[in-house]
Amino acid sequence: MCGIVGYIGKRRASPVLLDGLKKLEYRGYDSAGIAVLDQGILRVVKRQGRVEELGAAHSLDGCIGIGHTRWATHGAPSARNAHPHVFRGIAVVHNGIIENAAALRALCLARGETFLSDTDSEVVAHLIAHAFCGDLLSAVIRAARELTGSFALAVLREGGEEIVCARKKSPLIAAAGEGESFVASDIPAIAASGRRAYILQDGEFARLTAEDVQLYDENGALIAREGVVLEEGELAPDRGTYAHFMRKEIDEIPRAVQNSLFSADYFQKNGFSEVLCQTEYIDIVACGTAYHSGLCAKAAIEELLRIPVRVFLASEYRYTRPIVRGDALTIAVSQSGETADTLAAAQLAKEKGCKVLALTNCARSTLTRMSDLLLVTGAGREVGVAATKSFQAQLAALYSLCAALAYFRKKRVPSPKDLLPLCGQSIRESAAVAGWAPCFAAARNVFFLGRGADRCAALEGSLKFKEITYLPAEGYAAGELKHGALALADETTPVVALAFDERLAEKTMNAVHEVYARGAPVFLVTCFPALCGQKEVSSFVLLPACEPAFSPMLSVIPLQLLAYETAVFLKNDPDKPRNLAKSVTVE
Repeated sequence: MCGIVGYIGKRRASPVLLDGLKKLEYRGYDSAGIAVLDQGILRVVKRQGRVEELGAAHSLDGCIGIGHTRWATHGAPSARNAHPHVFRGIAVVHNGIIENAAALRALCLARGETFLSDTDSEVVAHLIAHAFCGDLLSAVIRAARELTGSFALAVLREGGEEIVCARKKSPLIAAAGEGESFVASDIPAIAASGRRAYILQDGEFARLTAEDVQLYDENGALIAREGVVLEEGELAPDRGTYAHFMRKEIDEIPRAVQNSLFSADYFQKNGFSEVLCQTEYIDIVACGTAYHSGLCAKAAIEELLRIPVRVFLASEYRYTRPIVRGDALTIAVSQSGETADTLAAAQLAKEKGCKVLALTNCARSTLTRMSDLLLVTGAGREVGVAATKSFQAQLAALYSLCAALAYFRKKRVPSPKDLLPLCGQSIRESAAVAGWAPCFAAARNVFFLGRGADRCAALEGSLKFKEITYLPAEGYAAGELKHGALALADETTPVVALAFDERLAEKTMNAVHEVYARGAPVFLVTCFPALCGQKEVSSFVLLPACEPAFSPMLSVIPLQLLAYETAVFLKNDPDKPRNLAKSVTVE
């Protein structure tokens, strides 16, 4: 995965490219580079590390250029593996994976060509150069036919006056301004009021000049399409007075939840009623944090409505030959709407005859275009790589769906709107976890324990912790601890126990007694004051009570803050954890 930016116009390209890359750095930050045409000559600057390492690029002249931030898939993070890749005057930046790169590379080597990197992407420059016969667009189209996998491409030619782009299974947006054109892998890099954006579809190509953006199909035929006018709201958010975006985004949880709660009237007016009335089985496909929101939805829907729900890791869905009922509603959850594994799983569900409901934070995404029904969360743009407010926004939408299913069945369930005033209170009450950071920073291993919906929250807390602290952590069903994992418990293993369901709280505390007896310090997150005073509890966070099936909305907040505070204590950057990227557009 990576961030792509391109510019052609009257301004110097390098400042525009560097600004755009900075806005996309959350998509990849192992290395970065830009290529600029200076009086027709390609000038390239590439560095390992973040965009700020490209200081030398500020001196580049020229009004046409492409830039890239890399998240490594093929080849280690290094300057030699950074994009753009150049061969015989063709410069290419690429997002995605070329699955047949080894075979194509062998063909190029047989022609006597040499390679300068370990990447799969470099072969694209070779193919385009080999196919070039005077027209760059035709060369890119011919080269694309030889590629298997996924790609978003932006291509420059030495001596040329255009940028040519291509898309297959990886997002790419072109935009036209007054006397200038842009391309990027995400809107914030190129957004400004009045610019007209064109979202490339799979198999489409674009030619950018200073005057215009033109779209073409796979045969080179011109496509007529109206662009979308961009607004100021598309711009990348500002961190304000916060030290990190992650901390700011945790404080934005109440607004994200408020903007992601949907009424029964909304479902009725937007074509959900027939599907929800007939739904007797639900499948959820998702990855990472979105997968955990699916587990939370399963816990709520099965508890409150007794409708069976299955939750699949999207990366496994296609390869386990799932037994899919054609009358099931498949919910595909993806913050970006571009998660490759989730898109593939949703496509398979459609092929099996299922209705697909997309749940995403991005209305202009591949997932929204391929789905039958749509819920767009109102989290706003999330910059921190480790999801925070987007998780609660997904829960708000999924709990709203639970309430809508009840409404259309003439059943009553607690309203998820009751959670809204409790979110801010939970953030305030969770401030105590800052004092836990020294203990957790010194941990050899960390356990997050719970039962029922609390287990779902524990899994997300564990993921958040390992993402940004780089410490081993495991979310575990409290009752399973004694079946193996208890062997790891000692004084170097802090344990976070969650207890929000009165029926299960004492059972969870049994696990607390077990780890305490082995010397592990215990930290409790609960809504029951009586549990906080037990001798086994080193420290606690007492949150407001709510419907237990909906409790992950609140209980994950202190776990997000614990991960953040521990990462900061360890002097890690919580916004840009190593080896991770925000939008996972490759398998």
